[in-house]
Amino acid sequence: MIRGSCLCGAVAVEIDGPLPLVSACHCIQCRKQSGHHWASVHIPRNSLRLTKEDGLRWYQSSNNVRRGFCGTCRAFLFWDLADEDKLSVSMGFLEAPTGTILSKHIFVAGKGDYYDLQDGLPQSQ
Repeated sequence: MIRGSCLCGAVAVEIDGPLPLVSACHCIQCRKQSGHHWASVHIPRNSLRLTKEDGLRWYQSSNNVRRGFCGTCRAFLFWDLADEDKLSVSMGFLEAPTGTILSKHIFVAGKGDYYDLQDGLPQSQ
């Protein structure tokens, strides 16, 4: 069981593990919302249970994607593609140990100009 909560504790989850490998998204939307790139795991919806959701809010960031965040502390928590049986969960939301590792970088064409990706992991545009 993996547990997680936002900075203020108004949103908390339990996830049936194990977690899949982590991806780091460098697209402009994730960078703008998170302040850098966003690391997440893409998990089946039915493996996640909200144990506290008082602060959970959703922002419709495009026609088929909404982003979940805490309305109190504003922590960025979920990326949710409509009509999919999975959702992405922020690694910063989860308590250690997570039992997973970073495996790839996605949307690197949108990455910031202030950092380099030199960890040897696969990259996709």
